[in-house]
Amino acid sequence: MQSAFEYRDPLFGILVLLLLIFVISFLTYTFGVYKEKLARKEYRKLLKRFELGKLKEEDYVHLYKTYNLPFDSILLLASTFLHKGDYTKAISVYLALLEHVKDRVKKEELLELLGSTYFKGGFLQRSREIFLKILKFSPRNNEALKYLLLINERLKEYDKAIDVLNSLEEIDVDTVRDRIYIETLIILNDPIISFDKKTEKLYTFFKFNKIIERMFLEYLLQFNKEFFWENIDKFDLTKIIDLLWYLDFNDIDFDKVDSNEVLKELYNAKGYLNNLEKSEDFSFQILMLIKRNNADINADLNFDFLCTTCKKTLPIYSTRCPHCHNTLTFKVKHSLIKGTSEKNQSLQ
Repeated sequence: MQSAFEYRDPLFGILVLLLLIFVISFLTYTFGVYKEKLARKEYRKLLKRFELGKLKEEDYVHLYKTYNLPFDSILLLASTFLHKGDYTKAISVYLALLEHVKDRVKKEELLELLGSTYFKGGFLQRSREIFLKILKFSPRNNEALKYLLLINERLKEYDKAIDVLNSLEEIDVDTVRDRIYIETLIILNDPIISFDKKTEKLYTFFKFNKIIERMFLEYLLQFNKEFFWENIDKFDLTKIIDLLWYLDFNDIDFDKVDSNEVLKELYNAKGYLNNLEKSEDFSFQILMLIKRNNADINADLNFDFLCTTCKKTLPIYSTRCPHCHNTLTFKVKHSLIKGTSEKNQSLQ
């Protein structure tokens, strides 16, 4: 007779195996849930510190290494410092991350952010070093070259700026406006040639490159007003309404004004003349009516400058947009505002 111990039921063995698998799976799942719960708790602590503005550089590295937080998310967190203008803190985060990021693409992205942050913070030499480092292993990096152009321009190292433009052209980047702009700066900043010679060179350059008109007119109003008034009909004066509005009374040639409709309307609105009944410009018309009727209304013109590329507005004119970095794209706009009283002016 077969012993009970020698009997083996196949179903029993399968049940035991399934039970073991279930127990092991359950324990593994439970441990995983527990571990994830602890991780989330610690992660929430870090986020709370971040909300309070106390997140340290090593915390970003910790989030990246320990919790595998996506690289883009880490950069998004770090970018909050840029929005607050805390460039030093942002730089510290990027430097800390650079020590741990191995992927070449991510490292290049971090270096670009570091270089641009140095630039925004005014650390131009450090910014240049970073972008030159990028170009050593990525010589066709468009952004690095463009920032080098900006840096060389800021430092007035125009020969180097021209070299960068040549490099950008080799990778099929359109540099026409930038080249015209830099070549104009070279003429304007030439310390050797006289004002008359500089005027001659700028005028010749202007004939073929109308986009430098405001730069040229600013120069004339500062250094060669005689040439400006003699050639007044060759320029689009609407581009410098603000400069003409604030031009000193003694620097105005009223004989030339009398033969120019733009100037006549402008200086009637200003109150320097009183020989027009109306203007097609609403702001000019209101100012003319106020002055003609001696109304007790204190009004003036305000000027804003709109970048025609990125549509950002600035309160002061800039030859290069600080937002999109395009050159000679600002258009002057004027509007009525409440003027500063004479009493307040006398106290300044």
